[in-house]
Amino acid sequence: MTETTTIGGIPRIGDTAPDFKAVTTHGEIQFSEWQKGSWVVLFSHPADFTPVCSTELVEFARRNDEFGKRNVKLIGLSIDSIHSHLAWRENLKQILDAEIPYPLIADLSTEVAQKYGMIHPGAAATATVRAVFVIDPKRTIRALVYYPMNVGRNIDEIARLVEALQTADANGCAMPVNWKKGEKVIVPPPKTVAEVDERKKNDKYERIDFYLNKKSL
Repeated sequence: MTETTTIGGIPRIGDTAPDFKAVTTHGEIQFSEWQKGSWVVLFSHPADFTPVCSTELVEFARRNDEFGKRNVKLIGLSIDSIHSHLAWRENLKQILDAEIPYPLIADLSTEVAQKYGMIHPGAAATATVRAVFVIDPKRTIRALVYYPMNVGRNIDEIARLVEALQTADANGCAMPVNWKKGEKVIVPPPKTVAEVDERKKNDKYERIDFYLNKKSL
């Protein structure tokens, strides 16, 4: 497996997610070993003990089991110390009645943040932006989303994105705009004249045009 080297850059869709060793609230991990066999949502937040980040961590915590049922591990990161992470975790338990079940990476050296392009100097030179990486079990980056520091993420959309990717992989299809579980999916476009003709005859497809067909799963 070819490693992606992105010091200060941003890994791209289709790249191998950079491996790393880091201290977390669950102990030291080697990412490639910890991730093995699972999808991962790796997300960064600007700083501990900040209001928007607190709401995000708690929402991820409340939906941890939902992600777990889809074979997804959650892991957070900021360039704070492990002591700060542990104290914040205890604080959130007290003020918002939320137990954070997933690990938080302490990245004081910024090594992991640099590998994943999480520090954007135009936003802040000393904090990570709100990055989200969806990584599949082969450690391939399948999606990445960046949010500014002053706008919280939509966890519904992150969950939908993961489910859409998994469904597309399992069924060899694509997903239309705003797709949600149970809705029709898009049949891959034809590549030959024979495939164009086949689509005209297939009564299981919702045929909008020769290149745009939908079907139920």
